[in-house]
Parts: sequence; C-alpha cells; structure tokens
Amino acid sequence: MKRTLVFLVLLGAFACSGYSQPTVGVKEENLQNCLYGFGTCNRSLLTTTQAKQIAVLQHDKNLWGCLSGHYDCNHSLLTAEEAKAVVDTMRQQNLLACETTIATCDKTLLTPSQAQEVTKIERDENLANCETGFAVCDRSLLTSAEAREISTLDREHNLLACEIGNQALCDESLLTPAEAKEVESADHQRNLLACKSGEGYCDDSLLNNSEAKRVAGAKQLRNALACEAGDEICNQSLIQPVGETSRP
Repeated sequence: MKRTLVFLVLLGAFACSGYSQPTVGVKEENLQNCLYGFGTCNRSLLTTTQAKQIAVLQHDKNLWGCLSGHYDCNHSLLTAEEAKAVVDTMRQQNLLACETTIATCDKTLLTPSQAQEVTKIERDENLANCETGFAVCDRSLLTSAEAREISTLDREHNLLACEIGNQALCDESLLTPAEAKEVESADHQRNLLACKSGEGYCDDSLLNNSEAKRVAGAKQLRNALACEAGDEICNQSLIQPVGETSRP
C-alpha cells in the first residue's frame, strides 16, 4: 500500500510539473523514461528521493514478472525470500501444466507424489481417448483388461458405423458373417427408402421387381401431387388415369 502511494505521489508530482510548464524539460522527460521504461533512463538526473522511488517500483515490476513466469525476470534482483516464492510459484505453474496440458510440463520438477498423480491423469486421459476414438490412443499404456475392453468397443463402434452407412468409419473386414448380413440389410433398406422418397442417392439396380414397382408408384404419386400443386417439376407424361396408379 505504501509503495502504491509513493507511485501515485510520483505521478502527481510529474503531472503537476507537466501542467505548469508547456514544454517538458530534460529532467521531466528522463523521469518519464525511468518511470515507464521508455528510452534511456539517466539516474544521475534523478533526485535522491526519485531514485529510491524508481528503484522500489522497478523491483516490484521485476518481482511481478518473475511470479508471472515472464522471460524478463531478473532473478539476481530478488531477495532470498522472494526467490523462494518465485521457485514455489514456478513449481505450482509447472504442476498445473502437467495436470492440464495447457503449457509445457517439466516432469523433473515434480515431487514423487505429484509425478504419480500426473501419471494417473495421463493414463486416464489415454484410456478415454481409446474409448472414444477421438484423440491419440497409446495402447501400450493399457492394462490387459483395458485392452480387451477397448477391442470390444472398437468392434461395436465399427458395427454401428457400418449399420448407419458411415463409409469413412466402417471397416467391413472386421464384421462377422452375421454382422455383415445385418449391415447389408440396413444398406438395402436405406437405398429402398431413398428411391421411394426421392431423397439421397438411389441405386435402382439393387431393387427387386416388387420394390421397383413400389418405387415407381411412389414416384407417380409425388408427380401427381406436384402437378395438382402447379409445381414446375410436374411431368404430365407420368400422369395416369385414376385407378391405374401403383400403390407405393
């Protein structure tokens, strides 16, 4: 609090001096340089009081930089107590980095118990990555039981991807004969629905005779409704007399 008042008094003195004189003098400009770190600070132009006050402010600024982990920290200017506080803070910052991966982690700075905790966090995160498949999974870190669990999840995820038609994630070579038949049936139903609804990609070559007739009926029905609505996609050549339209 005392240092803050000194800082304010110093600023007030400078402000009053600058207000009373239209042109900033050499000493005032030098005081600015010393106070804010702009340009060159000539300490010989400072009064004894100003020099002490500037030294206090610069010391606090350096201490703040050290505690904040800034590269402009000058450790040689710290007292023994301050140096210890900075080391403790650096260790805390490093522990946070190791536990959260938000910055570079130096494991050599960890205590044995901290290193054990960080290792557990890393194993848990790796297990989660392996379970979800959305990040790098290091299977060498898994226990035998975890590896078996992940293998089962991999097969389940692959089967689901194949069943919903996600070709990017589906590996059909991993399917059992029964699963392959299920996936084939799901693919066929999706294609049939695409053909009937007129949405998505339809492969007519995959339709049997009965399905082809249902698709043709659905197409004629959509066209008839479009014609009744005056839609420009109406194809009058597809209109059939009442009673001849196939049921979808």
